[in-house]
Amino acid sequence: MGHGGAYVHTVAPEIEARRRTVVDAPWTWLRQVHGDAVVTVHGPGDGAGSKADASVTADPGSVLAVLAADCAPVALASPEGVIAVVHAGWRGLAGGVLQRAVDAVRGLGATDLSAALGPCIHAECYEFGAAELDAVAAALGDGVRSKTARGRPALDVPASVRAALAIAGVDGLLDVDVCTACSTDYFSWRARRDTGRQALVAWL
Repeated sequence: MGHGGAYVHTVAPEIEARRRTVVDAPWTWLRQVHGDAVVTVHGPGDGAGSKADASVTADPGSVLAVLAADCAPVALASPEGVIAVVHAGWRGLAGGVLQRAVDAVRGLGATDLSAALGPCIHAECYEFGAAELDAVAAALGDGVRSKTARGRPALDVPASVRAALAIAGVDGLLDVDVCTACSTDYFSWRARRDTGRQALVAWL
């Protein structure tokens, strides 16, 4: 709720307990808006609740998290001890959220970056409107275009992530290669109208 210009967040005890089983420290979670804003985190829990789709830190005590069902959850890391997490939906991909996150990580001293892509919807399940597909292709190239299992125009989200990272100068990507729509082990809004979300969590 809003109070005095600040955002106050209350977490249910069972959710907080689940978070602690992953890593027992304050998490920087985001109010994701499908944009390109990046939050720089300077300490545990700093920036929690910010309207943004990526966070970066060089602080060893900070825990970064993004939530996704069909959008792409991406982690960035460098040997210099700088990390980032990114929620990349089609609007964010077209708007440059991954490139902004890479810039922010480099701004904290990162040089050689590696990236990882978690479960997200794949082209065979992601029929896409022509205008929206044109917008993503205009930003990232025609390699993002694909077809669904039924032959309809589709957006290839993993290809979009690779293209955005390539534009930002990041070559290596570890892709878990799981489609959220195909796999019932993961939440998918597009396929099943699931209201739950997976969390991608990174910490040093």
